[in-house]
Amino acid sequence: MLVSGGTADDPHTPPGLPGLPAPFLGVAVVGSGGRTAAVDAYGDVVDLRAPGPAGRPLAAVAAKRQQAGTVAAGEAIVARARLRDGRTPPLWRADAVEQRYVPGTNVLRTVARFRSEKVVVVRQIGGDASADRHWLARARPLATGAPGWARRMYSRSLLVLRALTDRRTGAVAAGARDAWAYVWPRDASAVAIALAAAGYRPTARRIVGFLRKLDLGAAARFRGTGAPVEGREDQGDAQGWVAAAARAAGVRAPTQGFDWRRQGDYQEGGTGDYLGNAIASDAALSTRFATPRGLVREADDPNSGLDSSAAWAVRPFPRPALFPIVRKTLLQMAAGSSRFGIVPSEDWEGGSEPWTAPTAWAAWSLGALGERRAALHLMAALRRAATPLGLLPERVDARTGLPVSTTPLAWSHAFAILALRELWPSQEGSKPAAG
Repeated sequence: MLVSGGTADDPHTPPGLPGLPAPFLGVAVVGSGGRTAAVDAYGDVVDLRAPGPAGRPLAAVAAKRQQAGTVAAGEAIVARARLRDGRTPPLWRADAVEQRYVPGTNVLRTVARFRSEKVVVVRQIGGDASADRHWLARARPLATGAPGWARRMYSRSLLVLRALTDRRTGAVAAGARDAWAYVWPRDASAVAIALAAAGYRPTARRIVGFLRKLDLGAAARFRGTGAPVEGREDQGDAQGWVAAAARAAGVRAPTQGFDWRRQGDYQEGGTGDYLGNAIASDAALSTRFATPRGLVREADDPNSGLDSSAAWAVRPFPRPALFPIVRKTLLQMAAGSSRFGIVPSEDWEGGSEPWTAPTAWAAWSLGALGERRAALHLMAALRRAATPLGLLPERVDARTGLPVSTTPLAWSHAFAILALRELWPSQEGSKPAAG
């Protein structure tokens, strides 16, 4: 059983330190596109995969156990202190714990204090710090006037994508976590678009090459081998996203048409005629999604709520005729955002937690529309949603801003890169980065 059965024998996740998540929820990723690991706030390895970030699990704490609070210590690779008195406690028993990446790298240091004693745990997988710095230094920079926070978010987001992209095959894992360490075509396509924009075109082409070999009609997600994963049906925007990624990478885009109707969309609920799928398919939207307030999620249902995927009609599927109504839609959603961002749509049934990917893609398109103030408002929310390490969770607690799901999420960091490049574009002619 993954949830408590109400007996004394049920495992219980140990409590976290004040202000920190509970143990065994990954809050950081380490790696350079080979073997990849997720690390919790206490230096424990909670997910380890090879070959590549979408490879098979060498160790993995079940996501359902994380949510249920039934993780036993033996399910993770636990970091333990060796104290002078002979004790070897885990770091969640410390008086205080801090984490940081070695600057410009995916090398993670966790520092714990037990009264007067200090314990340091270093997590590093594949390559070394100098290799990360060399890779990062070849990125196309932001404009000279970009503020420090924007440069830090840009660099960390690029390093996240480095860790979650298989450097051999181009398979992009959505996150380093059980049930997320698969390739979603839309997520991977957004990563390819972001890396191409940042100058890593060879890597973007590898990603597209992987995506073009998939049977996109077989499932919503795929293993690092290209095999479909059962449990979720194919999504109505996958082919459109792959085509957009191909264009960004400078390779021939798929030309076959596809039917976006009666398909699942990015919210991965039931099937229907959804806005995001229609935009990605290059279909004529006419007035099926238009209301006096803006663009809604479901065709012919004006009460289905404004949908943040309206942003896709500006970037990366530009529909100039829709720009005015997209502007109206996004400005209303931005005005109603919480301190930590927006939810996917007004009719969202998944709770009140803000989601970082819609917040970032809305900022990207608002920036492209010239709505800089609204875009910066959303980027400020995105900064508050980021962890102290600068990583973007899939979603955060609406009250505390603490991660409540996969951290980091490749999709969110891809859109953060694109939003930052939209707001602070570098001069043309910057040196291209190596893949």
